[in-house]
Amino acid sequence: MQTDKIVQQLIDDNIVSISLDKPFRYASGMLAPIYTDFRLTIAIPELRELIVDGLAKIIKDQYPEVTVIGGVATAGIPHAAWVAQKLGLPMIYVRSKPKDHGANKQIEGRISKNDKVVLIDDLISTGGSVLKAVEAVRKAGYIVSGVAAIYTYEFPDADNNFAHANTQLAPLITYSDVIKQGFEEGRFTEKQFKFLSSWHQAPWKWTEQEEAHAN
Repeated sequence: MQTDKIVQQLIDDNIVSISLDKPFRYASGMLAPIYTDFRLTIAIPELRELIVDGLAKIIKDQYPEVTVIGGVATAGIPHAAWVAQKLGLPMIYVRSKPKDHGANKQIEGRISKNDKVVLIDDLISTGGSVLKAVEAVRKAGYIVSGVAAIYTYEFPDADNNFAHANTQLAPLITYSDVIKQGFEEGRFTEKQFKFLSSWHQAPWKWTEQEEAHAN
């Protein structure tokens, strides 16, 4: 897999953004000096092809029993479609909640009780959204083999949540990959690298300190 090329493009195309002075806030409430917007990848054909190739290989290696690819709404859907096409497999997608009209479906597409689903999301922070999708598919009576993601922040919260949900996670790229390669290739300064490494060791404590400082 050409993960080094993916990391290079993520940084060069500002899909990975760094702000040491004004932190970003994640959906979980966490404050961070780094933000990744993987929705931008769908606009870059060369990058999205590298990502699809990488995800397809991970799925074949880690989940050889897969029979259906599932996309997690909304960011995981386009990547799931491309991976399903690459692997020649059917695709479904999972809404964040059931529709409030029509057949009130939360899972769109065709699936049978014997299928084995791999769900795809773009990034994992705490794992909350994708694990809700896992729960929805299982609650509907279907089998989830695991999750594949483009990127994970490698937070202990996510490890604990995936373990609690008895769900395997197979990421294409990790936070450690990005900051290490970015520094080694001169895309991040030494100050940025040390700052990003320090934050990652205790992100919630860092968030508390930033919020206290702001007040």
